Amino acid sequence: MFAILWTATVISNTGTWMQNAAAGWLMTGLDPNPLVVALVQVATTLPMFLFGIPAGALADILDRRKLLIGVQFALTAIVTVFSLLVWLNRITPASLLGFTFLMGAGAALIAPAWQAIVPQLVPRDEMPPAVTANSVGINISRAIGPALAGLLIGALGIAAPFWVNAITNMVVIAALIWWRPQDASSHHLPPERFGNAMLVGLRHARRNPHLRATLIRAVGFFVFASAYWALLPILARNQVQGGPRLFGILLGAIGASAVIGALALPMIKRRLGGADGLAAAGTVGTAVALVLFALAREPATALVASFVAGFSWIAVLAAINVSAQVGLPAWVRGRGLALFVTVQFGAMSFGSVTWGQVATHLGLPATHIVAAAGLVMALLALRRWHLQTGTGVNLDPSLHWPAPVQAADIDADRGPVLVTVEYRIDLKDRAAFLDALSALSNQRRRDGAFEWSVFEDVAEPGKFVENFLLTSWLEHMRQHERVTQEGRELQERAQAFHKGATPPPVAHLIAAEVGGG
Repeated sequence: MFAILWTATVISNTGTWMQNAAAGWLMTGLDPNPLVVALVQVATTLPMFLFGIPAGALADILDRRKLLIGVQFALTAIVTVFSLLVWLNRITPASLLGFTFLMGAGAALIAPAWQAIVPQLVPRDEMPPAVTANSVGINISRAIGPALAGLLIGALGIAAPFWVNAITNMVVIAALIWWRPQDASSHHLPPERFGNAMLVGLRHARRNPHLRATLIRAVGFFVFASAYWALLPILARNQVQGGPRLFGILLGAIGASAVIGALALPMIKRRLGGADGLAAAGTVGTAVALVLFALAREPATALVASFVAGFSWIAVLAAINVSAQVGLPAWVRGRGLALFVTVQFGAMSFGSVTWGQVATHLGLPATHIVAAAGLVMALLALRRWHLQTGTGVNLDPSLHWPAPVQAADIDADRGPVLVTVEYRIDLKDRAAFLDALSALSNQRRRDGAFEWSVFEDVAEPGKFVENFLLTSWLEHMRQHERVTQEGRELQERAQAFHKGATPPPVAHLIAAEVGGG
């Protein structure tokens, strides 16, 4: 099934890249201002920033397959209308940006779901190569799509790539309709509410060190690497004096070299000592590519720059994307990956606007040089944040918490709920115990607690009470299902200091309504 969906998405993404290349080229004819041309990239990436987090919540609370099918149908309709307007010569710069934004919004709504279904298709130990294979597929599309777009524009006109994109969308819809995933979930609780799902996802991300480091490194790369993506159409037309075919060839070269790079990634990663070395090498390579783009005055130099850029791009993207995947438990994977997508495309949108504005004032060569220098400085400044630190962490559900004792049925929405755990320890272990409890506190918050604290009894030395709050009884029931094997190990580490009854006494308290008089 992975192979079938992979093939279908390669075909669909080929159409998407044909459309993206055609849209960038179309804008250079409508309005050649560098900032306006860069806004095409902004309109493509900004929806990922605006809608990524809500899309992640939808990916975790809805049926991902149905979500993908519904949005793909809507995208096909939008692309068909857009193709008709291009064919009738009714497109203006504003309408081009508007339709590009709509299509970007559709892509944003399904991006987290596409990434989150990977664990449904392959075992956990095969996730890194599966993620890399997806990146290879995207870059195969990037290699083929722009080149085909250039040929079609020359032979059939500017509207042809848009029509092809509408047709290729139907291929992935057919594959999704044919797929019948098995529900591997073990819980029977109702779906989370949309607003609460977003809040819980953000709370988890804030307390997840694996994801947080990944996001920081992503910002440092994508803000500066976005320069050549945003400015490539205007570089091909004005600086290198080429046509749509050259622009397609340059984009195709980026994609082709990325495919070659993906095949060599395992060997390169071993030689460079892991994900951090791979990402650092790719970042330096991207800086070299930006310098070559600055120097390009003929197609040959621009082509070399594109090859270096594509090889470097896949190295960084694979390292960062796998880092996001392996640092997330299944219950929040859609939201976590959505935040990654939000940061990635938000950084690219910000970078595209920035570099378009800089190019308007300084010109293309100086802009590429400044972006290259910024890339190297960001690499040095962010080297303390490491990638793929979640690789060896067991994030499978532990399901070891016993069901809470309750004297009567409790409404699911009642809350907030206060959970207390009472420890008795030797005072000589106080510092080590509090360190263990501090690590456990992050886990409690990652799994849904919105507040955590620990209190020490002034009348009984060595008695400590851990407290954490959840919004409702249902949210606490979900917390039972969210605790991972990593969380179990942190809990056992803290409980090892406890000298009283085993396990430490746990109490569940729910807010009582106090009537007014």
